[in-house]
Amino acid sequence: MNWCPRLPQEIEAESFRRIEAQIGNHGLPPREWAVVRRMIHATGDFEYLHNVRFHHRAIDAGLTALRQGRPVVTDSRMLRAGISTGPLARLGVEVFCLMGDPEVAEEAGRGGITRAAVAMARALPLAAGGIVAIGNAPTALLSLLEQLANGASPPALVVAVPVGFVNAAESKEALICQDCPYITSLGPKGGSAVAASIINALAILALAETPS
Repeated sequence: MNWCPRLPQEIEAESFRRIEAQIGNHGLPPREWAVVRRMIHATGDFEYLHNVRFHHRAIDAGLTALRQGRPVVTDSRMLRAGISTGPLARLGVEVFCLMGDPEVAEEAGRGGITRAAVAMARALPLAAGGIVAIGNAPTALLSLLEQLANGASPPALVVAVPVGFVNAAESKEALICQDCPYITSLGPKGGSAVAASIINALAILALAETPS
């Protein structure tokens, strides 16, 4: 059997071609389509075409943050590992995740709450002017929303696609009611790979739109 193409960039280009051929006329603005296409590419799930929701300022806010070298905070080490470091390094962007900090585990144990909730509350100040990306834990998103309700400064963009059947859909619906720019998905769908694909798409867009 002839396995072609084989080079990574050729495989990606052919994958995008096949996605576009199957979807046809999608009706999305070009920059939103670049994000959704990469979500589909990361998951093989075409339902994201109809499942994703963008705040009207989301793309502009995210690209501005990245071009200014603002940090990205993630809710899990898996999500951090899925973010391509090359484009972010070229933009001068650091990625932070506090899930592995011993203090986080201690506080979560004392309070009877999840490490994800504690880590997000502790990490939010690091995301000032930057991006929060949540792909694993609905409790991280609920913690973020609680911090915002208590007067914390919002990040420039919230990428929130936590996966699951308990509080995932509800937390995302609550986010949609906020004025903070967001990119999210409906229902239980999501995951770290989806969140990473959104950050990767935004980083590529930011580089493409940055004057050389």
